[in-house]
Amino acid sequence: MTKQNDPGADTARYDRLRELGQQLRVDSVRAADAAGSGHPTSSMSAADLAAVLLSEYLRYDFADPENPGNDHLIFSKGHASPLVYSMGKAAGALTDEQLLTFRKNGSLLEGHPTPRIPWVDVATGSLGQGLPIGVGLALAGRDLDRVPYRVWVLCGDSEMAEGSMWEAFEHAGYEKLANLTAIIDVNRLGQRGPTRHGWDLDAYARRIRAFDWHTIEVDGHDVAAVDRAYAEAEATTDRPTAIIARTRKGQGVRAVADQEGKHGKPLKDAAEAIEELGGVRDLSVQVHGPRDAESRLRSGGGEPELPDYKVGDAVATRNAFGEALAALGAARGDVVALDGEVGDSTRAAFFADAHGDRYFECYIAEQQMVAAAVGMQVRGWVPYATTFAAFLSRAYDFVRMAAVSRADLNLVGSHAGVAIGEDGPSQMGLEDLAAFRAVHGSTVLYPCDANQAARLTAAMAGARGIRYLRTSRGESPVIYGPGEDFPIGGSKTLRSTPEDRVTIVAAGITVHEALAAADTLAGEGVAARVIDLYSLKPVDLPTLREAAEVTGRIITVEDHHPEGGLGDAVLDAFTDGHPVPRLARLAVRTMPGSASPEEQLRAAGIDAQAIAATARGLLTETP
Repeated sequence: MTKQNDPGADTARYDRLRELGQQLRVDSVRAADAAGSGHPTSSMSAADLAAVLLSEYLRYDFADPENPGNDHLIFSKGHASPLVYSMGKAAGALTDEQLLTFRKNGSLLEGHPTPRIPWVDVATGSLGQGLPIGVGLALAGRDLDRVPYRVWVLCGDSEMAEGSMWEAFEHAGYEKLANLTAIIDVNRLGQRGPTRHGWDLDAYARRIRAFDWHTIEVDGHDVAAVDRAYAEAEATTDRPTAIIARTRKGQGVRAVADQEGKHGKPLKDAAEAIEELGGVRDLSVQVHGPRDAESRLRSGGGEPELPDYKVGDAVATRNAFGEALAALGAARGDVVALDGEVGDSTRAAFFADAHGDRYFECYIAEQQMVAAAVGMQVRGWVPYATTFAAFLSRAYDFVRMAAVSRADLNLVGSHAGVAIGEDGPSQMGLEDLAAFRAVHGSTVLYPCDANQAARLTAAMAGARGIRYLRTSRGESPVIYGPGEDFPIGGSKTLRSTPEDRVTIVAAGITVHEALAAADTLAGEGVAARVIDLYSLKPVDLPTLREAAEVTGRIITVEDHHPEGGLGDAVLDAFTDGHPVPRLARLAVRTMPGSASPEEQLRAAGIDAQAIAATARGLLTETP
């Protein structure tokens, strides 16, 4: 942004920016004092950085948060939320009365910011997440929306110890994201004491430069120097910029400035601190409006021409997912795919081949992959992020926080369970169903055949919240015709008679074992009901309860550890007073080794033989 050259004008402008910085400090102190908790000292260190950004560089229409030209500001150090809200007040987006509801029951001004406030893009507060999400937003702006907004991320120095930050630095440098600026508030003090590098700005700069970033070291309380740094960042067009600012925690108040033990606490004498800071002010900022921009036209909403598979053929559900995703991408221009360098295995490569301009290779950096997907969905894109089910565990905190962000996100984990065979336990997702079922508002799907996988892949695009699809490595028989419907929250009853004496509930690979077991039992004169519970969350409660009422006995069988997976999903159907059937749960209870898929299922006790034996035991035991 072009600045005036008149020294007198600059002096007046800098005086006003200093006053604005003091106002942001005072309001941060006031908000935390009214709440009786919060992080005012962490807000005070970054107040001058925030003042210059808000007044001079941020382009945002607070009355129109959906404007495609709006810049994006992410507080990666989300605990500095009093500063976020003080900026909102200065910009006219919040009243003083609203500011003082900070952290109170029913207030939108939570302890850490969330998108309940329209001009907050994502929830932060779990450190190390804002910059990786900012990378996703920067990619969306440059490569998807193709609009000239900038992404500003305020980072704390403590979170610079997080590995996810360095995944972000490397990815942004590799992608040359010149529309991304990281502002690092180096205030020297973390929660329990000094940070690793203290005020050694060069220690941070050397590391960041190694990832092909432009770096600027600055006194974070010198508003003229900060102004020049932001201008330099905007003028840097071949790489991202990191502004590394030396600041003092609690700046402006002697009782807390650069003092250990003051983190996360309101000031003891707020009135005295406010007086020392020059008193309450009521400055307002006319934030610069967004640049003229129109988002890239996205075709969307059409019905995809999903692949059809012939009953009896053997097809891996991961293949069906990849082919369905490519078809979905042809029907909907808002669908994007991200993968963690295993696209040839997850079959996300099918999408890459068809829609390379909407495919993002994130390499072996699962945290960055999920974070980038979160950033892209902020802009209305529909991301599918894929890797092995086992490796999504690395990014679980990003998934948890995505739910706090009310994000709409599709995650796909392939190579699940012991059925992958010889690769052994390091590659086996055996905890994923439990992990994703535990996420607030999530959807968890586990198809058993190709037609089911294809249709669930498409159904995910229209769902809300965190959606997880589990796919399998090996081929399995196609048992459903291409015309079958698989609503989320449903199930399929594959064997059923009025004489059923036991119900077998399975999902994914174990459906085929359940059918084989039912055939074995039928040869012995025992009728077994078989339910394909492809939707593990939400579950089909009426079908499960009816089966329990008719047969009185349920066996659950899953290629997953016993905790939190299919067995618990079924049991949850009977926790609200409904009669509980006799229940046997088959799951992977030992540590697998290397073996063929068939040997793995047998060793885990989840194959057809084990299911049939369990049914016989339930039928012969005295209730």
